[in-house]
Amino acid sequence: MNSIKFDISKSAHIFKSHCLQQLQPQISLAHKQLHENTGPGNEFLGWLNLPDNISTKEINRIKEAADSIRQKSEVLVVIGIGGSYLGARAVLELLKANSMFQSESLTNNGVQVIFAGQHMDSDYLKALTKWLEKKDFTINVISKSGTTTEPAIAFRILRQLMESKYGQEESKRRIYVTTDEKKGALKNLANEKGYKSFVIPDDIGGRYSVLTPVGLLPIASAGIDIEEMLEGARKACEDFRNSLMDNNASYQYAAYRNFLYQQGRTIEVLASYDPSFHYLCEWWKQLFGESEGKDGRGIFPASLQFTTDLHSMGQYVQDGRRILFETVLNIEKSHSEVLVPDTGENEDGLDYLKNKDLATINQKALEGTVMAHIDGGVPIGILTIPEKTPYWIGYVLYFFQKSCAISGYMLGVNPFDQPGVEDYKRNMFALLEKPGSESTRRELEAKWKK
Repeated sequence: MNSIKFDISKSAHIFKSHCLQQLQPQISLAHKQLHENTGPGNEFLGWLNLPDNISTKEINRIKEAADSIRQKSEVLVVIGIGGSYLGARAVLELLKANSMFQSESLTNNGVQVIFAGQHMDSDYLKALTKWLEKKDFTINVISKSGTTTEPAIAFRILRQLMESKYGQEESKRRIYVTTDEKKGALKNLANEKGYKSFVIPDDIGGRYSVLTPVGLLPIASAGIDIEEMLEGARKACEDFRNSLMDNNASYQYAAYRNFLYQQGRTIEVLASYDPSFHYLCEWWKQLFGESEGKDGRGIFPASLQFTTDLHSMGQYVQDGRRILFETVLNIEKSHSEVLVPDTGENEDGLDYLKNKDLATINQKALEGTVMAHIDGGVPIGILTIPEKTPYWIGYVLYFFQKSCAISGYMLGVNPFDQPGVEDYKRNMFALLEKPGSESTRRELEAKWKK
């Protein structure tokens, strides 16, 4: 297999492939809007050709910074929220060498990468600061504005710790800022303090930013080959320029989602049989949820980790309301072989599995579950990825970005804005007594009491 494959054939008795072909005119229109920059949100299409456009100079600058981080630190703390951390974390979870035995991401040739600023839990930050007191660490703070509440608070706390530990001058060399090129509180601070800076491009939104310095610096610092990852994304960019679904797996996926949405399937479950996909699923949920959930429309993105969640959510998927469909992530090649031992006894009744590879057993669990869920009336598409390497992960990231943009245009929304996220922020700021929001605070407090 030399590419990823999206397969709906197992769901043939629920819907036929020709049903998707009926959506080709919508696909073609969305493709034209995207590639001719005529659709809504066209000022945020920098990601579209980024794999081809990112310069060798920028890649080398990222690699040099990553080398410096590895030389002087045991730990890199990535401070960010949403698209500022999910993409990097997804890649690190997928590709790190010993994922089950480290509290956070660690690879053989890189620093340990941990995350902060993605929530406001005081216990976590307290424990993190105590732990970092005994570590050599570097900070990479990622924020377009520098005023997003969660990362801004975490940066205040961890910068104070760093400056008390290393002093002002050394701290300057241990803080890396990824932010706006020209403006914003974080950019101003970087200029004032002399922190090394990387740019979040103006024409790329946060959830599409994993292949910019936002994701590439933490990924490179962990020892992962970002040039190989970009090469995979570059090949995907080339493969998905064709507007015809027959030769474009990314567009097949977009059509499959939209067809089922029109049939009343309003929840998509992204299911994987490998726990290292957890944060890729979290990244995917932000990508599609924030891109499509607006104007009273959109598929609700959910995820399940099988076989674990078969013992908790499997019942609902099998027999609950028929409002969902599944997309299954399938890895074609496993890197590890674990055989079920022959103990010479059979108290557990598993002798029929002796000497069988665990990856084979897991694959049969996937196949058996897919057939059961389809028999239960759940449409399923299977996205098969050749293997977990930087190349194929880069390919898959671009696959989802392209399909999300096309799917959003088919749905009739702007897939590149997120107006709804401002509502909770306005309320939160008012309740925290941000200057200028006094009247809003009084209204909200009265409303809460009622």
